[in-house]
Amino acid sequence: MNKYIEIIVQSYQGYAGYLLHEIISPSWGNYFYWLIGISLFFFGLEWWMPWRRSQKLLRKDFWLDVFYMFFNFFLFSLIGFYALSNVFVEFFNGFLANVLGITNLVAIYLGGLPALAQLVLLFVLRDFIHWNIHRLLHQVPALWAFHKVHHSAKEMGFATHLRYHWMENVVYKVLEYLPLGMIGFGIQDFFFIHMLTTAIGHFNHSNIKVPLGLLKYIFNNPQMHTWHHAKVLPDDRPHGANFGISLSVWDYIFKTAYVPHDGDSIELGYPGDDEMPDDFTRQAVFPFQKND
Repeated sequence: MNKYIEIIVQSYQGYAGYLLHEIISPSWGNYFYWLIGISLFFFGLEWWMPWRRSQKLLRKDFWLDVFYMFFNFFLFSLIGFYALSNVFVEFFNGFLANVLGITNLVAIYLGGLPALAQLVLLFVLRDFIHWNIHRLLHQVPALWAFHKVHHSAKEMGFATHLRYHWMENVVYKVLEYLPLGMIGFGIQDFFFIHMLTTAIGHFNHSNIKVPLGLLKYIFNNPQMHTWHHAKVLPDDRPHGANFGISLSVWDYIFKTAYVPHDGDSIELGYPGDDEMPDDFTRQAVFPFQKND
């Protein structure tokens, strides 16, 4: 037990020091300022070339979504998630070693490949895993209760990307841990992958229209993703459509794509979304409350 308490204390101290360093030490490898820079870039595009021209630049829930953006990217780890993650990893590795006799989880080693090839493979594999997790968020009622927070947005903008309930951090990290842990990468710095997926996620939710041509069948985009947020979908899609995170190709391969038209005027949300509170604190506890 003392070992786990020590892990928790060291994790809090380590992450607090890391976050403070991020804020006071701007650099090219700084997550904090890259998040701000990417956000300002898409905010500028929404001002310069808005897709839904009737939507205000400071749209409904803009500041709430901005708070979610920094909360989910940084603050949630600071208040406990990073520490609990380290405890889980230590406990899980101990279980594998002491109970199952497994000391090396890696089943496929890719460390011998060039660094660029490793990054591309990680990007594609991670996105496919996230596509499947995203489908589960829509199909499993207990998980949908959390995902409703993201779908309660009535107007879309770049910051909507990171507007999601804190439990989604837990769900994604837990479900991706084993499949990604079974792949051995020879590189440790995945900064580029994190920032690329952040930029694509901001793009998907932005109030802009960028013609992608045939690339729309590979990369997710606002005109496709807006249908994922449609309040009403056809009866043959009871659990939604367009589950792609960064890549749209999975939806076309597995026939979950649905883009009948640009969707610039469709109503966003989910049936019964008037149940959702309009502030962060009540949204955080909403899924745990009994809703008749």
